[in-house]
Amino acid sequence: MAAMALRRLLLRYFPPGIILEYVEGVESKTKSIDLLDLRPDTDVTALVEEIQKREPLITASCLEHVVCLVQRLQEKLGEKQNHKFSLFKVLRTHILPLTNVAFNKSGSRFITGSYDRTCKLWDTASGEELHSLEGHRNVVYAIAFNNPYGDKIATGSFDKTCKLWSTETGKCYHTFRGHSAEIVCLSFNPQSTLLATGSMDTTAKLWDLEKGEEVATLNGHSAEIIALSFNTTGDRIITGSFDHTVGVWDVGTGRLLHTLIGHRGEISSAQFNWDCSLIVTGSMDKTCMLWSAVTGTHIATLAGHSREVLDVCFDYAGQRIATASADARVYNAGTKQCIAKLEGHEDEISKVCFNPKGNCILTASSDKTARLWDAATGHCLQILEGHTDEIFSCAFNYKGDTIITGSKDNSCRIWH
Repeated sequence: MAAMALRRLLLRYFPPGIILEYVEGVESKTKSIDLLDLRPDTDVTALVEEIQKREPLITASCLEHVVCLVQRLQEKLGEKQNHKFSLFKVLRTHILPLTNVAFNKSGSRFITGSYDRTCKLWDTASGEELHSLEGHRNVVYAIAFNNPYGDKIATGSFDKTCKLWSTETGKCYHTFRGHSAEIVCLSFNPQSTLLATGSMDTTAKLWDLEKGEEVATLNGHSAEIIALSFNTTGDRIITGSFDHTVGVWDVGTGRLLHTLIGHRGEISSAQFNWDCSLIVTGSMDKTCMLWSAVTGTHIATLAGHSREVLDVCFDYAGQRIATASADARVYNAGTKQCIAKLEGHEDEISKVCFNPKGNCILTASSDKTARLWDAATGHCLQILEGHTDEIFSCAFNYKGDTIITGSKDNSCRIWH
């Protein structure tokens, strides 16, 4: 067994944790200690002593330093969020309709996909167009940065191909061919070595980013795949389909591990929680379901919505679930109880997301507004008004101090 030496400790604010950089033999490695249950009133000294018992890298000599770091995380959690967002920029991004918008991790750049067959890269602060990524022969529908790195962009198109681009130069690295119908969803794995694409041809595919070739085809659904998501460690991927099921796949082998059967309508969205133990799914059957990611068994049905559930998500720590339908709701992932109803939108809500800290929820609606809500009480904090048509996309940057909204009025709005 090679000797292990701690090199440095890094803070991770969202979700709360400490990253240990250490050397084992000659190899540099990292591991993380998740502090998902940290609260403003946690006894930090006792907590750190517990961590020390379990973690040989944390020796007596660095205990004080670790206590200081955890206290910093605690202070961050205790900060009151009464940030009011105001409109920073309106960007008329494309002549034809927008399909999607996405931030890089810091929010310094964002991308827009469009029916005009391009994806455009923008500088958030100046509103300047940096690159127009051209080459697709049909609608550019699914887009993503390889966060946290942000040096690559993927675009999935109705032309059945997916392209990988350099953020820096705007050049196309690879065109991935193999799907026999439109690509409607895609995702990078957390290590940024693979890209997953989901298609109307009922399959998902995994692609090697370095080599530019297909690694696996995930066969097993009997209808379109419209949602896919990797877990935090990158060893599992889930696919949500119009066949009413969700597939859980082993990324290394491409093997189907579990099929989550229980919904009675098309799946609209599916996501893992941070520690990879749970999966949440939303469906056109008006319910949201919670599943064990390990065994594939059904844990709970979160009912109560009167219309289709269009979006679901966990907060960063995986302790709360938000659902979007005619109204939005917040559930405790542990007790499965509804803890808040977010009522006020005048039309359906198509998107919901937590800010990284998890105390605030953002919703996008067909009523032309986006709203911010207190995640604990369901109280509406702010209405983001100005779009002239339905809003289909909304997102926070990692710090939670910038918001992007994308609308059918063909504009993106940046809010600070």
